[in-house]
Amino acid sequence: MSIATAPPVLRQAASFAAIGLVSTGAYALLYLVLRSGLPAEASNALALLVTAIGNTAANRRLTFGVRDGDGIARDHAGGVISFGAALAITTTSVIALHAIITTPPRAVELLVLVGANGLATAVRFVMLRAWIDRDRQPSETSLELRKALS
Repeated sequence: MSIATAPPVLRQAASFAAIGLVSTGAYALLYLVLRSGLPAEASNALALLVTAIGNTAANRRLTFGVRDGDGIARDHAGGVISFGAALAITTTSVIALHAIITTPPRAVELLVLVGANGLATAVRFVMLRAWIDRDRQPSETSLELRKALS
């Protein structure tokens, strides 16, 4: 099965993952730059905020096929809510790391945060798919998910 013939949920997941990889790379670079002058929590929040804005816009257009301005404020509000979930996941991970290792090497911090971003990305996909791709029938979405998982 090619990506072109895959169920919509799989095509969306593939697009979301590709955008997520680019966003994670940008996040990591920005985090490292910010971390040279800011605490880990602040660097994480700022890097995540900047990349979440671009990530939401890219996913709105490329993953969910929304190309007009209809609902843009609502869609970005969903992006803000999913940003909050991602921020909670990543902040908790960096706080936990610092509780275990008082002064971890930056590479370890970044590794933990990239892992946390992976989990946050899965949460964001579910949230944004429900928020932005809202015109789909729940029964159709459930059927696609069941087919994709079987």
